[in-house]
Amino acid sequence: MPLRFLTAGESHGPALLAILDGLPAGLPLDEALLRRDLARRQHGYGAGPRMKLETDTARILGGVMEGRTTGAPLVLYIENSDHARWKGRAVAPFTTPRPGHADLAGALKYGLHDLRPALERASARETAARVAVGAVCRALLAEFGIRVGGYVVSIGPVEADLAGLSYADRIERALESEVSCPDVHAARQMQEAIRQVMQERDTLGGVIEVVALGLPPGLGSYAQWDRRLEARLGAAILSIQAIKGVEFGPAFQNARLPGTQVHDAIRLEAEGGWLTRPSDRSGGLEGGITTGQPLVVRAAMKPIATTLTPQPTVDLSTGEETETRYERSDFCPVPRAVVILEAMMAFVLADALLEKLGGDSLDEMRPRLDALRRARLDDLHVDNQPHIFWPE
Repeated sequence: MPLRFLTAGESHGPALLAILDGLPAGLPLDEALLRRDLARRQHGYGAGPRMKLETDTARILGGVMEGRTTGAPLVLYIENSDHARWKGRAVAPFTTPRPGHADLAGALKYGLHDLRPALERASARETAARVAVGAVCRALLAEFGIRVGGYVVSIGPVEADLAGLSYADRIERALESEVSCPDVHAARQMQEAIRQVMQERDTLGGVIEVVALGLPPGLGSYAQWDRRLEARLGAAILSIQAIKGVEFGPAFQNARLPGTQVHDAIRLEAEGGWLTRPSDRSGGLEGGITTGQPLVVRAAMKPIATTLTPQPTVDLSTGEETETRYERSDFCPVPRAVVILEAMMAFVLADALLEKLGGDSLDEMRPRLDALRRARLDDLHVDNQPHIFWPE
């Protein structure tokens, strides 16, 4: 059964809910495990004032007994502390759609008489539920030696220099940075850029890189378009609010090079018969399938659409041209978005791992991982014989 989840709830409603279905039984899980990732989503230089109002905690309402998953759907509940200020209150009409938000598109799609239902559900507040789901999936992957981590590559015009840093070092250093950037010098420049844009009453976007380490080869498939791992990861990452571009490895750089400078050569180690690759320009994927190398996804996040500086719009109730009304928001959401991208990658990879291994419990899955074919010559059994693939 595929791993799947749904979220529900509004930005200022009573709570956010998530139901994660398809988890195997036997995964150790408690609320403390979820708390770390939820805290990371709230902290980061450039965050807006709401992050000081909420302290997100995910309560587990179902699917766990005696500290382990049971195989039943996992139910997660995150209370919106700010809801108390909205409950029972007459809310002023919201009639001026903000460029770059779902306000106008939502009103056109659903025939709304007020824009608030669109912005309440389209809000990035919903990602708190995704981060909680992702923390669970991260725990599942960790049981099989797989790690997912991310870091900021650029904010506005400032780019990090990551040459010489291993992926593990990048992930660790990013955890210690207020802007989630492993390059200390670039991190200081990023903070200065954010300070400047705050003074200018504007916003900044950036680029985030997320990496999965320890993946076995063979996750995903080329057999159908929707089973290709690039397609699944691309859809998951692009579903995150304000993410507008995705690449696997240095894909856009590769597009400017000849093929002999792009593809990863295959070598054979004399000892052990391992098939290796000295480079990873494919981003860890070939034909929609993991190669066993680090899986690298890079995503572009646009500057957030809510700005202190008003933008031109139309009041839909009067038909008059006017300016946007400010709703509180981040000045730069990029550092806080790292854990959200990690969450969505962890979910897709956990689903692909379950698809590959099968099994209803961790005890069933573990020996199946050990039995997987690895990138060794002897694992392939290529017989060098002619075959009649299509008989007459």
